[in-house]
Amino acid sequence: MSLLPFGELPPHTPRRFLPVRIDFDDWTAVEACLDRLATAGRGARTLVELETWLVDLGEVGSAIDEERARRYIAMTCHTDDAEAERAYLRLVEEMEPRLKPRMFELARIYAEHPLRAGLPADRYGVFDRNKRLEIELYREENVALETEEARLSQQYQKRMGGLTVEFEGQERTLVQMGLYQEMTDRTRREAAWRAVAERTALESEQFEGLFDGLRAVRGKMAANAGFGDYRAYAFKARGRFDYGPEDCERFHDAIEAEVVPLLRELQGERRRVLGLETLRPWDTSVDPLGRGPLKPFSDTAQLEEASQRVFDGLDPKLAADFRLMRETRLLDLANRKGKAPGGYQNTLSEARLPFIFMNAVGQQRDVETLFHEAGHAFHALAARNEPLQAYREAPIEFCEVASMAMELLAAEGLGEFYGEEEVRRARRTHLEGIVGVFPWIATVDAFQHWIYMHPEHTVEDRRGAWERLMRRFGGDVDWSGLEVYRMNRWHRQLHIFIHPFYYVEYGIAQLGALQVWANAQLDGPGALARYRAGLALGGSKPLPELFAAAGCRFDFTRETVRPLLQRVRDELGRLG
Repeated sequence: MSLLPFGELPPHTPRRFLPVRIDFDDWTAVEACLDRLATAGRGARTLVELETWLVDLGEVGSAIDEERARRYIAMTCHTDDAEAERAYLRLVEEMEPRLKPRMFELARIYAEHPLRAGLPADRYGVFDRNKRLEIELYREENVALETEEARLSQQYQKRMGGLTVEFEGQERTLVQMGLYQEMTDRTRREAAWRAVAERTALESEQFEGLFDGLRAVRGKMAANAGFGDYRAYAFKARGRFDYGPEDCERFHDAIEAEVVPLLRELQGERRRVLGLETLRPWDTSVDPLGRGPLKPFSDTAQLEEASQRVFDGLDPKLAADFRLMRETRLLDLANRKGKAPGGYQNTLSEARLPFIFMNAVGQQRDVETLFHEAGHAFHALAARNEPLQAYREAPIEFCEVASMAMELLAAEGLGEFYGEEEVRRARRTHLEGIVGVFPWIATVDAFQHWIYMHPEHTVEDRRGAWERLMRRFGGDVDWSGLEVYRMNRWHRQLHIFIHPFYYVEYGIAQLGALQVWANAQLDGPGALARYRAGLALGGSKPLPELFAAAGCRFDFTRETVRPLLQRVRDELGRLG
């Protein structure tokens, strides 16, 4: 029985270069295809032949990416399945170390091809830039280190995904325990919060050790590539052509100056309404007016059906896209034991279809998460007919505009889940969450800047840096007596472990998403049309042009942050 919720999915475009069937565990068969591809690239004698070869290169890359995605999906859906883990690690530890030198060779064939300069710059400029970067950064000695990094990352996911607590006589996942934080019984909330905090604290040494292993590996990778520190290497490797570390640090300052004061205001209002002397960590999610948790759905079938109606009302094309995903079983939404934490959208690159993974337990946050991942899915489908594989993926900063803007746009349809009063409450909670997430993004990003700019630090040094950042961005929550739990709070932020420096993108993109939302308040159809036009470009343009196509400015200074936060403040006032 397949561990994947979907079955066989045919390629979007029938294979022209690869055999119909190929075993990706058979290196001899894979290598033969790569040999033919290299020969064809060197033999291209006209621009048409070179462009055809680039499409063939994308066909091979798409097939490999889809195999990787399938194994990753199976492993994260079933972290307790030994064969799924073995299959994924086989690809990571045996196949990918062999693939990387060959893919580098193919990139170099393109970069050194005598006809390359004759390709139209407006079509191939971004592709050319990215291939040159790939060649610049490649080091054969880093292949084994990348394999070790992937192995350690998988260990983190397995350990975190397997954590459960015994609470009120039942074994529960950490995600399920989140439901208690919305309950009006404060004693029960505190007990649930402490149960999770104590359980994760028991794993503290293991998580610290895993991270130290990852940090050491990453430092070696940077040194091998000729960089003085991992931050400089990571910014380059992430293709951050349009901003640098100093821009991120200015963004941190803008968040501190413009967002943290509003966060403190909202926390102060919450504390007063709750009638508390201080706000404790278990007081931050409960409804301050004493209403029970929002219950948008009882099972994931209801979540799917109501979301379908939301998209039906928003846009016919988006509605058709979501219906396609449902019919093709490209959704795995329910939380269960043995499932990796978090949520993601992963594209099956050869079928050119998106898959959504979630851990829904019946919270309003689950609705927001589905809207978010649906935005990613709509992005993948908007660029589905792009011939170049490289252009079917956009920079993360713009990918997250697609997802975060969809959270805001789809919120107009929350009446499919709730009555009018609950809609206002859910929308206010969402906007308060946006205010709260900016300081958290700054904390996580600044923490990573500190970590990798202080490569010789100790665990105690790291804890001190985290504490300082929590004081800078953490608002007015009282952690007295809970300091041991606060210093381990970053252990549950999987990006720090498995996607280093991938987090500030959420903040940059949130500014873009708020601009799309602001545009929609003035001209809904026009804003949605520009949003979709931006998505359809995939990754074919630089970041500033992608933002502009969607009706946004690519800017994350105080000048952009301030008016957007004022609009959020005004909307919160309107919602009451």
